[in-house]
Amino acid sequence: MSTLVRARDWQKAHPLAFDAGLALAVLACMLLGSFVEPHGPRGPYFGRSPDGPSITLMLAGSVALIFRRRSPWLVLAATVAVSLVEVITGEPRAPVAMCAVIALFTVAARTDRPTTWRVGLLTMTLLTGTAMLTGPLPWYAQENLGVFAWTGMAAAAGDAVRSRRAFVDAIRERAERAERTREEEARRRVAEERLRIARDLHDVVAHHIALVNVQAGVAAHVMDKRPDQAKEALGHVREASRSALDELRATVGLLRQTGDPEAPTEPAPGLARLGDLVDGFRNAGIPVEVACADEHTPLPAAVDLAAYRVIQEALTNVHKHAGADAKAELSVIRVGGNVEITVIDDGPGADEPAERSGGHGLLGMRERVSALGGALTAGPRYGGGFRVHAILPVADRAATDRPATDRPATTGETA
Repeated sequence: MSTLVRARDWQKAHPLAFDAGLALAVLACMLLGSFVEPHGPRGPYFGRSPDGPSITLMLAGSVALIFRRRSPWLVLAATVAVSLVEVITGEPRAPVAMCAVIALFTVAARTDRPTTWRVGLLTMTLLTGTAMLTGPLPWYAQENLGVFAWTGMAAAAGDAVRSRRAFVDAIRERAERAERTREEEARRRVAEERLRIARDLHDVVAHHIALVNVQAGVAAHVMDKRPDQAKEALGHVREASRSALDELRATVGLLRQTGDPEAPTEPAPGLARLGDLVDGFRNAGIPVEVACADEHTPLPAAVDLAAYRVIQEALTNVHKHAGADAKAELSVIRVGGNVEITVIDDGPGADEPAERSGGHGLLGMRERVSALGGALTAGPRYGGGFRVHAILPVADRAATDRPATDRPATTGETA
């Protein structure tokens, strides 16, 4: 097999040398065939010798075959011409038609099927008809039938080679296209995963650092006059920082490879931890009223996480943009096959659209909701404040097995 591969590679690298060797081999076969007497008393034998014109025609046809790749049509015309001259004038005839057979094969391997059969039929008719109509042998002689058979086989073999080459090229092209598609799909998945991790990191850092900032400011303000309240504020700072570290560790753990140290096993946050999330904002000084319905119905993990992150980001925006005296209202309800989340506040609404749309929080929420096939609207309320409304479809997603018993009760309370 390796010898065949090396021979094929050498042929591709030196086409002219290969064709010269082929022409020499065809010349040798024609010369050898011209000495054979097919009609001896005991069968074919070496009992004749070609004349000078026949040898000249064989040489001319063989030389033409050297250029069969560069000018296949001209070579075919030249070899058919010398073959016709030999058929008409040669006595006895020499097998000059062998060079025309090779030329016809070359043309058939390089053109389309209809052209192949038209040219093959024309060549077959010219050579066979001339051989049958001229010369002392009857039309059904084996020499005449041999010309017919060899020209037909040359056209068929050339067409088969062309079809196989086209088939191999198509397979190679499909394989290359599939490889490019796999690479593009891998890059797309990597980009999506990076974007998802970036959203998670943004949500975690923005939420917890905002709480740490508020509690640290409270502690600094009351440190001298009310050390007990400062101590409580520092405790909240510690809890918020610990939660931030835990969630960062869980998020970064997604990037670990096989064999790395064991990643945290704590599940991703969901609405089961909504009470802790709301309590954190209340401790930061933001009154939050909560209303949840159908709290005991488990949600798919992706929907549960997206709902938690939307609420977290919306309440963080309330803390950052609504002002110190703002209040927030949160509702989570099931409407048909969807979960609808609404977060509103009553902060001053003069500059809220520009401020809240300047960062990446709303963009991250929209991307999360859109990834699940939902919709999110966010904008200022009439008379002041801001409203975030998200619709997350759950009807076509499998429910998770994670219990939801820790979700807040269906009540409304104000801190």
